[in-house]
Amino acid sequence: MMKFFMFMLFMIPLIFLKNLFWLVQMMLMMLFVLFMMKISINLNYFFNLSYILGCDILSYGLIMLSIWIIILMIMASENLYKMNFYIEFFLFNIMFLLIMLYLTFSTINMFMFYFFFESSLIPTLILIIGWGYQPERIQASIYLLFYTLFASLPMLLGIFYFYIQNNYMNMYMMKFYNMNSYLLYLSMILAFLVKMPMYFVHLWLPKAHVEAPVSGSMILAGVMLKLGGYGLYRFMLIFQEINMKISFLWIIISLIGGFYISLQCFCQVDMKSLIAYSSVAHMSMVIGGIFTMNYWGYIGSYLMMIGHGLCSSGLFCLVNINYERLHSRSLYINKGMMNFMPSMSMWWFMLLSSNMSAPPSLNLMGEISLINSLMSWSWLLLLLLMLISFFSAGYSLYLYSFSQHGKFYMGIYSLFMGNSREYLLLMLHWLPLNMIILKIDNFMIWF
Repeated sequence: MMKFFMFMLFMIPLIFLKNLFWLVQMMLMMLFVLFMMKISINLNYFFNLSYILGCDILSYGLIMLSIWIIILMIMASENLYKMNFYIEFFLFNIMFLLIMLYLTFSTINMFMFYFFFESSLIPTLILIIGWGYQPERIQASIYLLFYTLFASLPMLLGIFYFYIQNNYMNMYMMKFYNMNSYLLYLSMILAFLVKMPMYFVHLWLPKAHVEAPVSGSMILAGVMLKLGGYGLYRFMLIFQEINMKISFLWIIISLIGGFYISLQCFCQVDMKSLIAYSSVAHMSMVIGGIFTMNYWGYIGSYLMMIGHGLCSSGLFCLVNINYERLHSRSLYINKGMMNFMPSMSMWWFMLLSSNMSAPPSLNLMGEISLINSLMSWSWLLLLLLMLISFFSAGYSLYLYSFSQHGKFYMGIYSLFMGNSREYLLLMLHWLPLNMIILKIDNFMIWF
């Protein structure tokens, strides 16, 4: 694992050479292929161990997702390259973010996990403040910073307490321990629930998304929300007994919140805001799946996290493609786009159909597993699951029909169609999202 870290570290000087914007992206593609080839046969344990870094199937998928989304972020930010808007600093920033994410997902030490988990916040903040659009981005950044830090500091104390009790911080050894303390449980779990985000602590997410540039939105939706899920997977091991007593609380808050947020999606007029709220609705099911603590729930949450990362990121790209032409994200102005960009309408349809978990997307497989796990936990959740699934189709159709159909705004008189870079960008989101289902048996067996 250290060799991939060194690869990324030595790419940083490359960024500051002139006119190497696309070369950086090609190098990351090479890293992606190299990492993909490194998969080990024995996936039940950590493999590729080196120093404090290691990798198991859970880390493997999320690291692959991180590298992939970063590649697509560079592709989506061509506008910055054209305007030469602090492009070296931009590349340095997202490279630093990738290194932090890579280390978060691959470290085995609990304290180092906390350190990198928090460090990934800094480049995200710089992205929002430096390349965001509206003046409100400062407020959005402060929301993001304080929500996350307020919940994370108790977790640091929790990790130190764990170390004092057990004299080690190795994540792999955690499964041999059972910590039966409500205070420790809350201090550890809360940081991840804010990062997911769970309903009640979700307000930072729509704000951050709306103010962030396209690359910021892509990494927020694609990977940053998954940090919370990853942390829950890892830390749930030591709280199994206590979780049996208290998990109903989180599951009920999440699912009722998910239903309420789904209704709120119908009230949004900003396209980015709508997709950000739909992320909260999807993540609420993931939280439910992880807290049931059964096999179906774990698989379903994992598949949903990867599927949602690709799907949400693709939708933010689509909104940005419209924004670059119309300079507005309002649904009232982005109407009748089928008249201007018919080929783009197909991509809107394909990504929104994946967003509502239509086959053959990864989201479908994740949602089926999650429904299985939550129904086996309690059949009373049937109603909430029905409502969330139904309304997720509802707001996806609402976004599609509102933006693609209808009478277009007469001010749109000079529009050019999508170019090949944009179609390639969307295809690179859609293909993995819908092709991984061909190898879905591997996920089910390995996990």
